[in-house]
Amino acid sequence: MELTQITKSKNKLQILSHLGIQEVKDLLTYYPSRYTVTVETPWNEFRKNEKVCFEATLISPLKTSYYAKKRSVTRFTVIYEEEELQVSVFNRSFLKVPAGCDHVFISGKYEGNHKVVASTVNFKPIEEQLGIFPVYPLKDGITQSELTKYIQKAITLYENKIVDVIPQRYLEQYRLISKEQAIQAIHFPKSKELLEQALRHLKYEEFLKFHISMQVGRAQVSEYSHKETRHFDQEKIEHFISQLPYTLSNDQQKAIIEILEDIQRPQVMYRLLQGDVGCGKTVVAQVAMYATVLSGYQAVIMAPTEILAKQHYESFCKQFPKLHITLLCGSLKSKERKVALEEIASGHSQMIIGTHALFQEDVLYANLGLVITDEQHRFGVEQRRRLMRKGDAVDLLLMSATPIPRTLAISLYGDLDVSTINELPSGRKRTITKVIPHNSMSYILEDIITYLQQGTQIYVITPLVEESDSLNAKHAQGIYESLSKVLALYGKVGLLHGKMNNEEKDKVMNAFVHNEIQVLVSTTVVEVGVNVGNANVMVIYDAERFGLSQLHQLRGRVGRANQQGVCYLLSNSQDPLAKKRLKLMEKTHDGFEIANEDLRLRGSGDILGKRQSGANGFILGDIVVDHKILEVARKDAIEIMKNFEDPEYRMLRIWLELSDKQRYMD
Repeated sequence: MELTQITKSKNKLQILSHLGIQEVKDLLTYYPSRYTVTVETPWNEFRKNEKVCFEATLISPLKTSYYAKKRSVTRFTVIYEEEELQVSVFNRSFLKVPAGCDHVFISGKYEGNHKVVASTVNFKPIEEQLGIFPVYPLKDGITQSELTKYIQKAITLYENKIVDVIPQRYLEQYRLISKEQAIQAIHFPKSKELLEQALRHLKYEEFLKFHISMQVGRAQVSEYSHKETRHFDQEKIEHFISQLPYTLSNDQQKAIIEILEDIQRPQVMYRLLQGDVGCGKTVVAQVAMYATVLSGYQAVIMAPTEILAKQHYESFCKQFPKLHITLLCGSLKSKERKVALEEIASGHSQMIIGTHALFQEDVLYANLGLVITDEQHRFGVEQRRRLMRKGDAVDLLLMSATPIPRTLAISLYGDLDVSTINELPSGRKRTITKVIPHNSMSYILEDIITYLQQGTQIYVITPLVEESDSLNAKHAQGIYESLSKVLALYGKVGLLHGKMNNEEKDKVMNAFVHNEIQVLVSTTVVEVGVNVGNANVMVIYDAERFGLSQLHQLRGRVGRANQQGVCYLLSNSQDPLAKKRLKLMEKTHDGFEIANEDLRLRGSGDILGKRQSGANGFILGDIVVDHKILEVARKDAIEIMKNFEDPEYRMLRIWLELSDKQRYMD
């Protein structure tokens, strides 16, 4: 169904396209990123510095005063539940009281002493404004109300046409509402309970689809599960390990033994290697690839970004100067790409390093034996499958720095083998983490200047790229402009964010790697980035806005050359839970413990607050918070696959046939 049935505006259609909305049905699954709740606050529940919402009687005219370049404050007095309140609202000079109206709706913060600073003031009846309201991620040129109207139109157009993918028996067993009800409720929830029911349905469906896809993929792998026994010179492996400039940890050695045994077995390897940031997974991958090459096969490692792929390429070339190693990524010029494809197809290339370009149709391998995906959660199931199909009986090693418990890893990835590295390499120091109860660098500016004078490079992380009207948070552009002036005498400041193209990102990162930039202001794109040995300090603004595991990933970027890393977490949040979570980062350095503690502190999650959209690669589900739903979906998927041709699974089969478009775990 074409979007012209929703709007005829070419400008709006273009904006919707940029949001990933190409058809009417895409509006149905363009889910809110969070919800706001408007509930009337009785006077006896007014608390200082907390949000209040009420309808009051206006007893004074609106008086507006101007200051500082057309900024204004409007003040007036109201009566609410027999209490007289002084209300102030900033930059609303256009407010006018409708004729004959003596009631005003107010939402804002109570400051004590009968004073309220309002964020919303209008003269609509309060009954029209109470409830749960979705907030969608947007681009300039479209408003929340416009998108909400489009979604309502889409739901109307699809009335009685939304079919349940979840088999009827599971809908009944888990008392799930229908898919149509779930879509209606997630966009227009009439109650918190109905919203919870919608999320239960949609999360379970998402996990069930994922596990069905995984089971089908595993069945396809099992068809080619037998391979020729691969032999390699163990002494050459031992020599390679012995000449490393550091000693491998016990966990690294154990993981290498497990992987080498898998490579030599007559069954295809299907293993997950997980470990904390900086634990040394890359060298384990190098050993696996070297053993595969020694056995006469090509080995591939796929990275999620070109920055990381190029880092691997440079590292591998230094480690294996006698092997022919090829880099294949999207930025290669046509002549360079042609040469790379010829080298790979002829077998001249022994190790191949790249990005998504590795599994494109025109990439042919002479004798592919091993596929490794780095930061595997960023790749879809189908993407991995397409790369494995490039060879016959290809071993697969998935690497992940996302710390999750072993039981959860098995539930998420199926019955694959799991190797875990808990130890840090010898010589590497734990990053010192300091929580600063302010959201300004002025409190640590002297330390920052001292580090720069000592020659240390610094990361500065912000949650936003640009200023946002809806979020009160620091943004990269503003911090970059500010620090460029403040630190001009001590170093050059660079800017990196996700809106830049790959060429721009590479240029900035290369400048940082070569110490041409001393302070890098960035969003979380550095979470998986190059290894900058001289960058030993990180400053994170609005730290409470990040998940603990994400903060742990970010701080793992510093102190990577056996230097002492320092991470400052800036936050002025007064929320007790936020403070407790950040204090945990000061005390704990074990990523697995952090993930488990984060789950305990967050509980089932606040569905009416900011939702971690896309967390762990899923659209709605969170593999940590929703681990019970994930495990149930896996059990059901295994049961379904035993009799997949049964008529009751028809909709799942239809979905699977169209699943080339699905990108779970991308």
